[in-house]
Amino acid sequence: MAVEKILMPQLGESVTEGTIEKWLVEVGDTVNKYDPIAEVNTDKVNAEVPSSYSGVIKELVAGEGDTIEVGELVCYIDVEGGASEEKQQEESTDQQAVENVSEDKKEQPQDEDQPMKRRYSPAVLRLAQENDIDLEQVNGSGKGGRITRKDIQKVIDSGEIPAPKQEEKAPEPEPKQERKEAPKVPAPKPAPEASKGSDVPVSEGDIEIPVTGVRRAIANNMLRSKHEAPHAWTMVEVDVTNLVEYRNGIKDDFKKKEGYSLTFFAFFVKAVVEALKEFPQMNSMWAGDKIVQKKDINISIAVGTDESLFVPVIKNADEKSIKGIAREVKELAQKAKTGKLKGEEMQGGTFTVNNTGSFGSVQSMGIINYPQAAILQVESIVKRPVVMNNGMIAVRDMVNLCLSLDHRVLDGMICGKFLARVKENLETISKENTSVY
Repeated sequence: MAVEKILMPQLGESVTEGTIEKWLVEVGDTVNKYDPIAEVNTDKVNAEVPSSYSGVIKELVAGEGDTIEVGELVCYIDVEGGASEEKQQEESTDQQAVENVSEDKKEQPQDEDQPMKRRYSPAVLRLAQENDIDLEQVNGSGKGGRITRKDIQKVIDSGEIPAPKQEEKAPEPEPKQERKEAPKVPAPKPAPEASKGSDVPVSEGDIEIPVTGVRRAIANNMLRSKHEAPHAWTMVEVDVTNLVEYRNGIKDDFKKKEGYSLTFFAFFVKAVVEALKEFPQMNSMWAGDKIVQKKDINISIAVGTDESLFVPVIKNADEKSIKGIAREVKELAQKAKTGKLKGEEMQGGTFTVNNTGSFGSVQSMGIINYPQAAILQVESIVKRPVVMNNGMIAVRDMVNLCLSLDHRVLDGMICGKFLARVKENLETISKENTSVY
């Protein structure tokens, strides 16, 4: 038997660390390659970490609740036919040396001993800003003295938030050649009152529910979206009488033939995808000094469980029929509800379509799924009296489509044209000119 290392994998673009939410194995358990060994939470996704080898778990280096940087050790595994005993001893010695260096750096907070101290991940910056923590006064336990989210959480849990240092003003402007030092993090903005749970009184009989990793990630992402993206909203109402008649007429035969239901939502997603092809500006993201217009059309959809909200992605939705979209929505929803969604199935979304109508909602203003530029809420289909073009009043099946947009990326004119196209796509659906295959 040889000892191999399992490292924290890269679980998404720009993800630098992950928190071990739950170990799925114990020391002595036998696992196969690609078997899930731990549930990990990051800022972007809650996912399972697969084993890199087949073998027996030897040691769990990270504990539940520990935040580990990408590429760092999480556990050891005994593998048949691997490295020699000498190599194992060398690796063990190297690992001990790394741990000793890390411990030494905790005791020596000088900047020259911590070259990575001022390299902060987005999660660290956000958590520090929300809790008014001066990062210059936090000692990092990560590689090269880097401050991890675990370090910030430790400061928060201690209740001893270090006050910003008072710097003396220099009598003269600093020479240009002296300004090579890495810039300090700007003074954090006051955290919104909603994020300061310590101010909430707890009375007898109240139930305190611990915040799970998934719920914290959702909260952080929504807070970031709301604070960074200037939201604007617009809405159109759509007459989907023909769509309702068409779908209701074929749904029974479709289910018998395909084995799953043909939902209204699949028609709405298809109508949105066709409109995105005509108005690709809607399929964009804000990137600071530029706007990135995405080539692929990947539709994020919200799937709720009793405990969490997941946002899986229909990849290359423009290449799928209504039937294909309906099948993928069903499969992704089933995986979310059974805890089998993979990290890659929740990455890469470029535009979100949310089926709020499934809860009976008729009007809502969604928070944009950062860093996307827009989210469309599909509300409940309801029967309403409508004045027709001939002046007569008729009962029609109507639905509201509510669009939230990032005003840095999108303007009202392009969003109005986009919604008008979605409306037209839906109102022209019929048995004669629409195929689900």
